[in-house]
Amino acid sequence: MIIARRAAIGAAVLYAVIVAFQLAIALGAPWGRAAFGGYVERPGMELRVASAVAIVVWSAAALIILKRVGIPVWAPLPRRALPAAVWVLACLAVFAILPNAITESPLERAIWLPYCLVQATLVVTVAVTSRRAARRAG
Repeated sequence: MIIARRAAIGAAVLYAVIVAFQLAIALGAPWGRAAFGGYVERPGMELRVASAVAIVVWSAAALIILKRVGIPVWAPLPRRALPAAVWVLACLAVFAILPNAITESPLERAIWLPYCLVQATLVVTVAVTSRRAARRAG
């Protein structure tokens, strides 16, 4: 369970990074070249709202990951739903690699492709190792 906890903490830290980035965009930071395909310098209201939604989603993801490994945090799902939710997050993390690898924005690719590779590794590690630990405990 030590591996799962460390991976979960690492994943939660990375989710906090993306939450901070999305918060900055939602508040009007001119970081559009590093997000949303890199097409605009200063995202308009639609993309700022999308960033606000992303803040909620990635905050929930961090809490789900932490709760799954037994860290005492509030999570937006019941405990029995956590294994499936972590696997959904793992699939999303793996899928996120592709658009960040093929984006036309060199800045977006330079920042978010390595981020996605590390995030996917951590979340998949949590999904696999927390399952093993739960099976051993059960």
